[in-house]
Amino acid sequence: MSSILIFAEFSGGQLKKGTLELLTAARKSSLPLKAVVLGAGAKEMVSLLGQNGVEQVFVSEALTQYNSESFSGVFADLIKAEAPKYVLASSSMMARDLFPRVAAKLKCGVVSDCTELKFQTDTATVRKPLYSGKCTAEVKFENSPTQMILMRANQLPIEANISRKTATVTELAAPKTDLKTIVKEIVKGATNKLDLTEASIIVSGGRGMKDAESFKLLNELADTLGATVGASRAVVDLGWVPHSMQVGQTGKTVAPVLYIACGISGAIQHLAGMSGSKVIVAINKDANAPIFQKATYGVVGDVFEVLPLLNAEFKKLLQH
Repeated sequence: MSSILIFAEFSGGQLKKGTLELLTAARKSSLPLKAVVLGAGAKEMVSLLGQNGVEQVFVSEALTQYNSESFSGVFADLIKAEAPKYVLASSSMMARDLFPRVAAKLKCGVVSDCTELKFQTDTATVRKPLYSGKCTAEVKFENSPTQMILMRANQLPIEANISRKTATVTELAAPKTDLKTIVKEIVKGATNKLDLTEASIIVSGGRGMKDAESFKLLNELADTLGATVGASRAVVDLGWVPHSMQVGQTGKTVAPVLYIACGISGAIQHLAGMSGSKVIVAINKDANAPIFQKATYGVVGDVFEVLPLLNAEFKKLLQH
């Protein structure tokens, strides 16, 4: 029987926000809901997935660290055996690397960076932006019994599941050991903040911040708001911040509830990565900066004067 298989990602003992969004959307279909969880701590996610309507969970804790060869081999074998109609994942860095590899192995269709996903009984409507978000296209799969879909985070609502289930657990076969690449260690960043793609609030800085040291103003505001700090490509190219913080066409595509752009002029490549934000606040001393054309609210002023005042006002509001 056809089913929906969700590639579930987790961090800190909790399912990621993008995964919860997909679970909510998938429950609106009439198809059985299954999930696959790979990596150390995968078994801890079984009860959480069951609470969100998943009937069967496939787990492998032998895959302790992400390796494209081992993950794609195990994942492809599972899809071949289960033959789900849909395979869903949040459009994370891992999934964007993994899914095309699996699709190539199985010769099935894959579409990434989607912003709309609706299920009607056992069919789905999928849309994705094209030409840097200037238009959207409805995607139709042809000659592909399994349809692989990668969704941007923060695009779908999260709803509590009323009918909780106890999911059955199936252990996946151990991965092959004759790998061409061995991942010895993954060093995680020191920050505990959400990844940019899942953050509800982002405070982002551009070349108008003048130097790397000035990013402390953005970090202070982000700490007040519980936000994640982002940056434009110009700042990353200057070496002020790592590439993992870059928002834009060659960085990360984000869709937070609130995006505060500080000292960012608004190049089209940057706008393509953040135009899906619900509310955009731009702070720039150049009144003609392109960012103001996209902004919900604009502040024409010096970021070094505006940011401390803004941070102080937010602190007052949050204290009440």
